[in-house]
Amino acid sequence: MSEQPVILITGASSGIGAATVRLFAGRGYRVALAARRVERLQELAGEIQAAGGDALPLAVDVSQLEQVQAMIASVLQHFGRLDVVFANAGFGRLDWLENLDPVQDVQAQIDVNLTGVIWTAQAALPHMLTRRSGHIILMSSVAGYAAPPTYSVYSATKYAVRAFGNALGREVKRKGVRVSTICPGPVQTEFGPIAFGKRKKRFDAPAWLSLSDIQVARAVFGLVRRPRRSLVVPGTMRIAAWVEVLAPGLVDWVAKWVF
Repeated sequence: MSEQPVILITGASSGIGAATVRLFAGRGYRVALAARRVERLQELAGEIQAAGGDALPLAVDVSQLEQVQAMIASVLQHFGRLDVVFANAGFGRLDWLENLDPVQDVQAQIDVNLTGVIWTAQAALPHMLTRRSGHIILMSSVAGYAAPPTYSVYSATKYAVRAFGNALGREVKRKGVRVSTICPGPVQTEFGPIAFGKRKKRFDAPAWLSLSDIQVARAVFGLVRRPRRSLVVPGTMRIAAWVEVLAPGLVDWVAKWVF
């Protein structure tokens, strides 16, 4: 079995996921790419393979348990090992709660953003525990610290991912497996136009506060090199997390003005 490390990235067809695939492949990792849009996965895998890397594209809907379990089985069958899992798949529908469809918006966000993350970690864990080695990285958000209006369901899933990551990390650390949660602020990807739709705000985050997908990918790589429980990026967004704890009334005032 090759000693070259393997990373599995869900939500890999675009945005942060695709940027993370390219970065890790360029750093010598063999990569498994999972998402629903198989054409994009195949294009990205072809790009990695043309550069001399090893990439396995997998069409997966993480809201389906059987597909998640089959994804992990396929990675282990193809590569023989799994060192890092980046449970990145997720989406947002940001609107006033009464406007959200109970199934397509509410239940679907919970299924993908939370249940899919839990299932992905759970399916990968037995292999990592057997080897007493591995790292599971979970995608949360600054919205998992401070929940603004119209983010009700999305923030609920991201708060829950943080709680899940904290608990799981305490379960498995003594067994050689690390768990980290990454919490980005605004990121320049497809997420915004899809999530916000026609929703209006008085104020948008300034460009200097927004991250690129490659910046988040670099932060993920940094977590692998130096594991920690949680990472908020950019660092300035840690202020929002602390203000929510120390002065929630101030957050209420800002939210009322913005929305």
